Amino acid sequence: MSIFLAGAGPDAAGFPEVFDRFEEMVRQHATPGRTARIAVAVHHREGSLQDVMEACSGPLRARLDCAILPVTLAAGTRADPAAFGGVDGVVVGGGLTPAYWEGLRPAAEAILRLASAGMPYLGFSAGAMVAPGHALIGGYRISGVEVCGEECSEGLDAVDIREGLGLVPFAVDVHAAQAGTLSRAVGAVAVGLVEWAVAIDENTAVVLESVGATDYKVIGSGSCWDIRRSGGNASVSVRTAG
Repeated sequence: MSIFLAGAGPDAAGFPEVFDRFEEMVRQHATPGRTARIAVAVHHREGSLQDVMEACSGPLRARLDCAILPVTLAAGTRADPAAFGGVDGVVVGGGLTPAYWEGLRPAAEAILRLASAGMPYLGFSAGAMVAPGHALIGGYRISGVEVCGEECSEGLDAVDIREGLGLVPFAVDVHAAQAGTLSRAVGAVAVGLVEWAVAIDENTAVVLESVGATDYKVIGSGSCWDIRRSGGNASVSVRTAG
């Protein structure tokens, strides 16, 4: 398993399993005898970027002898693709999804190339939403009709689908049951903005074997809501760990 998409931000106490699984994959991917190198990309609108960085990287350092390579996306800065050169894993934190999308655009090709070669990727919340080829970036209306609460809009009005990192073949929404964003994912599929979406609960993640894999496993205590378009309708199935 090499791609981990979590439905909320990092929570080492409440959802340690995602760190455990990711750490295992980093160990397998890293060159024997060399300290593993993990790029951690974070953005924060207010407060401390260092706190966000520590929430993503601290649990990894506790599990693994690794070098953390910070990729900060504050104040509209964009990631240098060279920051990801030769890394053994990439972690992308949570926060404002459009800011992560904008900040990671220059490095999208580099991240996709590494992940296609087996490098593990772990996205928390926004980091999960920007991972697909067709990424749901935010918004709370479709054709002027509210499909989720405005507080989940990410500062956007219309539900917005953009070209993402290209790691998975379905759009992703997060905080699904807890924030009511499941309805946004269903709406996006129902009107044909995307053909397939997966809405992920908090304390839950989907895990894929490789880039572009069409099947996934679920880990954690919540549900993943799999929404697919068929015959002009959206059908929803629920998947849980097990």
